[in-house]
Amino acid sequence: MDLLSAHGLSKRFGGIVALDDASFSARAGEVHALLGENGAGKSTFIQILGGVLRPDAGTITLGGSDYRPVDPDAARARGIVTVFQELSSIPDLTVEGNIWFRREPRTVLRTVAKREIRRRTEALLDRYGFPALHPAQDLRRLSLAERQLVEIAKALAQEPRILVLDEATSSLAARETDWLLQLTRRLAEEGRLVVFISHRMGEVRAVADRLTIFRGGRTVAAHDAAAVSDEQIVTEMIGRRLERLYPERVSSATDRIAVGARDFSSGPRLPGVTFTLHEGEVLGVGGLQGHGQRELFQGLFGVARTQGEMTLWGTPAAIASPRDALVGREGIALVPEDRRGQGLMLSKTVRENLTLSVIRRMSSHGVLSRPREAALVKEMVDFLRIKVSTPEQQADTLSGGNQQKVIFGKMLLTEARVLLLYDPTRGVDVGTKSEIFQMMRDLAARGYAILFYSSDLQELVNVADRVMVLREGRVAATLAGDQVSEDAILRAAMFDEAA
Repeated sequence: MDLLSAHGLSKRFGGIVALDDASFSARAGEVHALLGENGAGKSTFIQILGGVLRPDAGTITLGGSDYRPVDPDAARARGIVTVFQELSSIPDLTVEGNIWFRREPRTVLRTVAKREIRRRTEALLDRYGFPALHPAQDLRRLSLAERQLVEIAKALAQEPRILVLDEATSSLAARETDWLLQLTRRLAEEGRLVVFISHRMGEVRAVADRLTIFRGGRTVAAHDAAAVSDEQIVTEMIGRRLERLYPERVSSATDRIAVGARDFSSGPRLPGVTFTLHEGEVLGVGGLQGHGQRELFQGLFGVARTQGEMTLWGTPAAIASPRDALVGREGIALVPEDRRGQGLMLSKTVRENLTLSVIRRMSSHGVLSRPREAALVKEMVDFLRIKVSTPEQQADTLSGGNQQKVIFGKMLLTEARVLLLYDPTRGVDVGTKSEIFQMMRDLAARGYAILFYSSDLQELVNVADRVMVLREGRVAATLAGDQVSEDAILRAAMFDEAA
């Protein structure tokens, strides 16, 4: 018998159809994968399950009875807890403060029982074997991956009957991902239902018992996971056959050095790296998470203080802020790791997000040229195939993949030819990934220099010309040609002899 079933679910946002007569059913004791492209309706469906949205039509039953949550508290009361891809943690609180927010144990005087919070937090982290978290850590000091772990801990603290994981592995490194996949199977074996959303097919294969596929807001297929091929899944997701995920890698690197760094450092996690990035090259950055990758990208873009030497297109450069980095064709542009928190102004329109940072390109004597702005916006929307009803659509209404495309468009409009791409396919569907990888190779062929970090080693192996592996904030190895493999990257990241 199904623990959770939905029939005829529909939801519109103005003229946008998010769900159209969708159905879903899942049983207790299984991991059920929910798959589909960005914009397929997955996020809308789980927001309905979580009480964030109400459907326009359709019914949901939970444990054989009607289920109509009016808010997230009502969903939690019925045992449904969601870990959303976009984090909801509170930066000014500690790890334990976030986990027990609004549910803090109290003393007889109604003050917060701090010792009891610490005890419960330590017991929770120990019970599930959480990596790399301490109850007293300030959230604002944590990496995106560590904040994702806090979201998972917060959900598990509520003892959910149904746990929804929305791209929960997308910001995690390999070790933390393996931990979460094992935990997912453990929860199912305990009799809970886990609804698992991921764009990484290897993860789906590792944990899913059954799967449901959405496309265009409708349910197009449901399968036992073992009874369907990867190729069929991808075809049903995108409505066409995907010829290849990774483009042919043809080197376009020249001898000209776009970025040169010597003893380049930023804080304790990046004590010093020396490397070169060439015109026309995609240089991958690998290594275990937290070994200086984020500090390297932030330092190069001027977000963090740095020391050491840096050249940009052969000229000594001192970049103390993003304003210093964004200086036209000779400059540097960044796709950040947290697209909603760092890359977009969610309350602004697609047009505003694309053009606000390059307003001078569309102005003459301080007067904005609306036709010029409209032409540039249309150029980027068409080039990147951003799915919008109008450029005036608000950014927070877009799917994750289309939000990422807007960030790419904003970056390309700066005309900077050094591009820093920090995990640019995080939480992006397979079709959009293919488009991003092809665009990277096309840009490299046009003379752009690309520094590319990915938490997915397969992406580094198949897209980068060379891979620079960081260990404890230093270059442990630089791999090229036949040397580049997942095994070689991991060995360089973990063992001294690999250097």
